[in-house]
Amino acid sequence: MAEKDPKQAAAKMSEDKKEDIMQNFQTFKDYLGDQVQKGEKLGLGEEGLTKGAKRVGDYLAKNEEPKNREEKVLNELWNVANEDERKHIAHVLVKLTDETN
Repeated sequence: MAEKDPKQAAAKMSEDKKEDIMQNFQTFKDYLGDQVQKGEKLGLGEEGLTKGAKRVGDYLAKNEEPKNREEKVLNELWNVANEDERKHIAHVLVKLTDETN
């Protein structure tokens, strides 16, 4: 969430690291949780964190294939949701990662 543009963050990341993050849902949640913590340290509030999570969700839906069942479900939900619903999904993901880290 601390990185403003998920596309730039993904471009800076090695393919192996991306694969590691996406392969296991717990690792994916841990990574998102780390990003949420970075955003909180930068002073982002709930709305800012949710906007960041939504940008990440938009990026993942357009550019990455789900690697496990959980990501597949999230991807399908994201793809059928409208913009407002995606904001709610992003908010819930922030809460989920905040609670698990």
